[in-house]
Amino acid sequence: MLSAGSASALASGDQPEPKIIPYERKISANDRIRIGVVGIGIMGFNDLSSAIKVPGVELGGVCDLYTGRLQRAKELYGKELFTTRDYRELLQRKDIDAIVIATSDNWHARISVDAMNAGKAVYCEKPMVHKFSEGPEVIATQQRTQKTLQVGSQVASSIAWLKARELYKSGEIGQLTSIEANTDRQNSLGAWEYTQPLDGSPTSVDWDRYIEGMPKEPFDPKKFFWWRNYRDFGTGVSGDLFIHLITGIHLVTGSLGPERIFSSAQLSYWKDGRDVPDVMTGILQYGETKEHPAFQVNLRVNLISGQGENGSTRFFGTEGVMQMEDNGFTIQHHKLPKAPGFGRWDALGTYPKSMQDELTKSYDQKYSVADRKSISAPLTVYRVPDNYNEDVDHFNHFFEGMRTGKPVIEDAVFGYRAAAPCLAANESYFKKKIIEWDPVNMKLV
Repeated sequence: MLSAGSASALASGDQPEPKIIPYERKISANDRIRIGVVGIGIMGFNDLSSAIKVPGVELGGVCDLYTGRLQRAKELYGKELFTTRDYRELLQRKDIDAIVIATSDNWHARISVDAMNAGKAVYCEKPMVHKFSEGPEVIATQQRTQKTLQVGSQVASSIAWLKARELYKSGEIGQLTSIEANTDRQNSLGAWEYTQPLDGSPTSVDWDRYIEGMPKEPFDPKKFFWWRNYRDFGTGVSGDLFIHLITGIHLVTGSLGPERIFSSAQLSYWKDGRDVPDVMTGILQYGETKEHPAFQVNLRVNLISGQGENGSTRFFGTEGVMQMEDNGFTIQHHKLPKAPGFGRWDALGTYPKSMQDELTKSYDQKYSVADRKSISAPLTVYRVPDNYNEDVDHFNHFFEGMRTGKPVIEDAVFGYRAAAPCLAANESYFKKKIIEWDPVNMKLV
């Protein structure tokens, strides 16, 4: 257990730092991995930057439906870089081993299945699916092809979250009873109003390919560049932000998922044409299993929070609270005293004086002064090193899975079990009902 003092010692270098997967090992020529990136938007460029920090990884080509991003990719990675507006051209290239998918949500499952069938490993941004019906096919394809698939919610590889899982399983906070998690924002970019290019048009954007399989509609730059705001292309605050919270919860607890999901939401501020809410609260009920006791989860996303950027996940147990933070976590310990409550805010004072005296005498004989004190302990504090990058670690785990065949944590099954409650939260809000979910067999009830 790391106390506040030992945590500061770790940060100062007086004690060994937490183990980080080493990136400096020698990579043979046979270990070289070439990737293709589909969707070079904000996440696509971020994923690419993280992926090529892992030794032995090279960029083999990129795909995007907007020509300006293909031009930017060549500016950054060389004018000879292979670029295309058709992702299938990347899948046909024999010099590409893995596909990174960072498109709008509605394309995630389709490209994942096509890529695995083409013999490529897949790193797919969260959520893994846009609809419930897509989950079984992605899982079946991964299991049949045996290609590595990892979903891109980076907490699954974070050394802080893995350490939190270790302490949780050791009983550090007693029996889990509930979890509260939130992500709050207060800016236009956080609310998905991204800067649009000067030349967005049917000429610079392959709009027909973007809406392939959907009813025809005229080009709409908002639906392309601000796709998270629209149900046809994204999954709203639930699929974008609940997904990270649920991924961390499942990682720590080992849970397969909730049994009941209910959500309430509203569009409070960002009334820019979007058809998804900007404030959402979800209540998820997890049943008792061999992995964990029954517990309840309260989730919240607020894209117009007056306190600004804020987010945390708190695990409440019978003997403490573990709060996850950006750079680690803190555990506060507090156990009930051996003796039950007596006096003060109690019914004792409402009884006749003689009865009060008799009850007090009995209590004093049964419980010592020590028995009446609650049990606390110093805070447990864990901090990651200043230069730690969980995004790079997550890609390192993905490529290690490709090289060794070792299973990754956030595979297709894990990814669907994290995505499904998010889809259910949307379903609950839009249909105004509680959603029943079978987390074992991964299907609606």
